[in-house]
Amino acid sequence: MDFAHILLVSFAGGILALDATSAGQFMVSRPLVAGVLTGSLLGDPAQGLLVGALLELYLLVSFPVGGARFPEGPTATVVAVASSLATPAAGAVPIAMAVGLVWGQIGGWTITGLRRLNGHLVPEPAEAGAGPRRVVTAHLGALSLDFLRGALVTVSGVLVGGYIVRATVEAWPISASDSIGLILVGGAVSLGILLRSLGGFKRRKAVFAVGMALGLAVVRFL
Repeated sequence: MDFAHILLVSFAGGILALDATSAGQFMVSRPLVAGVLTGSLLGDPAQGLLVGALLELYLLVSFPVGGARFPEGPTATVVAVASSLATPAAGAVPIAMAVGLVWGQIGGWTITGLRRLNGHLVPEPAEAGAGPRRVVTAHLGALSLDFLRGALVTVSGVLVGGYIVRATVEAWPISASDSIGLILVGGAVSLGILLRSLGGFKRRKAVFAVGMALGLAVVRFL
């Protein structure tokens, strides 16, 4: 990946990080959408769709509520898609996804740190000069820091992920189709956790049935 593409994906990572929580929340930071966007930027939207859809299975179970720490989906997706394009070898997608999920956790840790920092940026009501202008300045500063955080986490993940994929892909023991099947099995576990969070099998039989049908259809297609 050349320098221009690295700058492009780091900028995308910063923008998508903002959409996740700080601004917009238009859902373009979901792995499925972020994957297509990243793949399009790098010239392979189909690969972006594949990786984004697979990561969506793993990250649907994470609910970004309250002050809980959760994996950062857009970071994981951009890193995984960019890393998977480092080589066309069969193991590129699963290895890149593994790196992406790890980097999503790192992104989650940085979000926690940024929240603590934001607490220091917000002026106290009794503080001198704590008027509307100071509040707006603090808000814009927090947005800028979140963009910078997302861009830095993304670009570091892309660089590390590309290196790891190229260094280990030759040792990957199974074919591309078998690799996707293995990833889907892991995704099924995550979806089972999601089903339980939504009330379990007894209350969500229809959801389970539809999911099973779609899963069988995908496996047959592959």
